[in-house]
Amino acid sequence: MRTRQVDLTTDDLRAVVRFAVDCARDLLPEFESVAPDDPRPRDAIAAARAFADGAARSNLQRAAAFAAHRAARSVAVEPARLAALACGDAAAAAYLHPIAEATQVGHILRAAACAARVVEMRTGATGDEAVGRLAERAAPPVPEVLGRYPAAPGGSTRVAALMSALDSAIRERGRA
Repeated sequence: MRTRQVDLTTDDLRAVVRFAVDCARDLLPEFESVAPDDPRPRDAIAAARAFADGAARSNLQRAAAFAAHRAARSVAVEPARLAALACGDAAAAAYLHPIAEATQVGHILRAAACAARVVEMRTGATGDEAVGRLAERAAPPVPEVLGRYPAAPGGSTRVAALMSALDSAIRERGRA
């Protein structure tokens, strides 16, 4: 069975990366308070930002994403780990693939889901309010790009549940 292709322009990819950076960069202090001498998550944000601002997509984003994900594994404090993951996911968003698979939604929403989880952990509140605020950051064409893909896959983790909630909230905003 052949997988359906999704139309994606470079401008679409840049918008997705901008959204992911916007969600992830606020988390940098969470990581840097635990590992102040580790620049990998900040470097991932810089690599993502470079692409979003017009640089060519290159191995810089891919390498920075992997490095930030390795940084996440180097810390034991969950908010710091989620912060590094979000920063890596922002850089990895440049590699959203034009195949209509639900797993690709993670490239669009995982950084935001990590941000929502950190808000939950820090405030003790449910993620509903954070999901709403993060969904508002999904400026056009992000809702339209998201709508080209199947809904976010379910999962057993809290981050997966928040990603599904974000998916629903952004799609709903896109229809409004």
